[in-house]
Amino acid sequence: MEASFGPAFSAVAAGAKAEGSSTYKQHRRTPSTSSTLTYSTRDDDDGMEPQVFAEQPSVKLCCQLCCNVFKDPVITTCGHTFCRRCALTSDKCPVDAAKLTVVVNNIAVAEQIGELFIHCAYEVDPLGCPFTIKLSTRKEHEASCDYRPVRCPNNPSCPPLLTMNLEAHLKECEHIKCPHSKYGCTFIGNQDTYETHLEVCKFEGLKEFLQQTDDRFHEMQLTLAQKDQDIAFLRSMLGKLSEKLDQLEKNLELKFDVLDENQSKLSEDLMEFRRDASMLNDELSHINARLNMGILGSYDPQQIFKCKGTFVGHQGPVWCLCVYSTGDLLFSGSSDKTIKVWDTCTTYKCQKTLEGHDGIVLALCIQGNRLYSGSADCTIIVWDIQTLQKVNTIRAHDNPVCTLVSSHNMLFSGSLKAIKVWDIVGTELKLKKELTGLNHWVRALVASQNHLYSGSYQTIKIWDIRSLECVHVLQTSGGSVYSIAVTNHHIVCGTYENLIHVWDIESKEQVRTLTGHVGTVYALAVISTPDQTKVFSASYDRSLRVWSMDNMICTQTLLRHQGSVTALAVSRGRLFSGAVDSTVKVWTC
Repeated sequence: MEASFGPAFSAVAAGAKAEGSSTYKQHRRTPSTSSTLTYSTRDDDDGMEPQVFAEQPSVKLCCQLCCNVFKDPVITTCGHTFCRRCALTSDKCPVDAAKLTVVVNNIAVAEQIGELFIHCAYEVDPLGCPFTIKLSTRKEHEASCDYRPVRCPNNPSCPPLLTMNLEAHLKECEHIKCPHSKYGCTFIGNQDTYETHLEVCKFEGLKEFLQQTDDRFHEMQLTLAQKDQDIAFLRSMLGKLSEKLDQLEKNLELKFDVLDENQSKLSEDLMEFRRDASMLNDELSHINARLNMGILGSYDPQQIFKCKGTFVGHQGPVWCLCVYSTGDLLFSGSSDKTIKVWDTCTTYKCQKTLEGHDGIVLALCIQGNRLYSGSADCTIIVWDIQTLQKVNTIRAHDNPVCTLVSSHNMLFSGSLKAIKVWDIVGTELKLKKELTGLNHWVRALVASQNHLYSGSYQTIKIWDIRSLECVHVLQTSGGSVYSIAVTNHHIVCGTYENLIHVWDIESKEQVRTLTGHVGTVYALAVISTPDQTKVFSASYDRSLRVWSMDNMICTQTLLRHQGSVTALAVSRGRLFSGAVDSTVKVWTC
């Protein structure tokens, strides 16, 4: 751009116009008038000889990278003008060190350089071409210059000629061939003998036939070339068709894979449906047998539990539930590391999502106006239920906190081979004691009256809450104890191996083992009325079962969840169930 508007450049352009608008000037180069600035590095690309300018060009018309007159000038991002090749091969501007990137052609500079006069390339000596020509017309002039060297078309052995002398040479040349030499005529002579020869040449009388033959041969060559193009096109089309065929085969294979996958899924769903149907049939047979034996007593249709709604919102399995009866709030903890607060009385919507844990929320417990949550991140978080805000975080265990329960202003937390007892002091938890002697994960804790019940591997330990000493041990079978419930008359536990064991709460004797589930019994809950006591069990087999503790039989199987049922809670005659399908369902009579 500097070259476009500088005063020296303008002067050169004005000088060029002042000399006249003609393209050619007669001018003999002498040592005193010759310029030494050439276009050597550029014009080699065109296959032409380097040229010499008639007058020294302004330095403003020279590239600062190669120091030659601009060739194909371009404007770069730094605002300066350079030769295109220089701009593409150089990293930085020599003026301000900016990175060079071509923006646009500098047409104004290119046009004014084209107006500069140069000496003809064929001015090799004082007898050469006497003209100076504009750089823009160089190719046209040199292609038709009378001083351009040429070869005799009859015989390359003839001495070199200038274009202006070619016509005279052809009249005297002794190497003129017969026009029918390509057919075998061997005549070679001068212009006079050439005309005489044509009168007697045996091929001259056949020239029309020979010409027709040549034309026919040329047509055949064109036809053959066209056929070759057609063959190439057909091959190309064949290649494309082959590619399309391959793509169709891949798509077909993919569809077959999807079909196989869907068929497999349908087969699994069918097997699951058959399993559920078989379970229902077994249950109906069991109930019919009990009815025939007169064990069930009168049938009360009002005691049938039905699903009344579903809370949806968690992004992962629901592992624990807790009810705050005063405000009709339900709290649910999930693998998505959050606790959701649900209104179970008016709006039936999620009021708030509590965030704070860095791991799965495994346990929830309420004491007064405080919610306590235990997590796989080994912490217990204290929440204010009135404000639904976090008020404290305690690093409770070295392993995940599996279960929580409160009683007598104390909080009990279960983890691997340990139960910690915490005094509740406002929003603080003060460690009071650690209960030891446990053989495995403590996944179940229940506080009832003055006793704490803890479940681990094939063992239920009963602790005196006041002395914090173990007062009784119940041995079980069926693997680890995952859930415990205590009624007025029984201690009930669910195990890893699908069983539900029942003990008499006074004698501590096992009175029954309830069967029916085909998966781990994850949770137990109790609803007691003056007339009867019902225990609800939740299992890995996706079902809930309702057990009458009066006669120890299953009175109903609830099947609505699409995944393992992992948590239960009861409030005001309602049952809440959380599952791996990320939902919480509400059941009522």
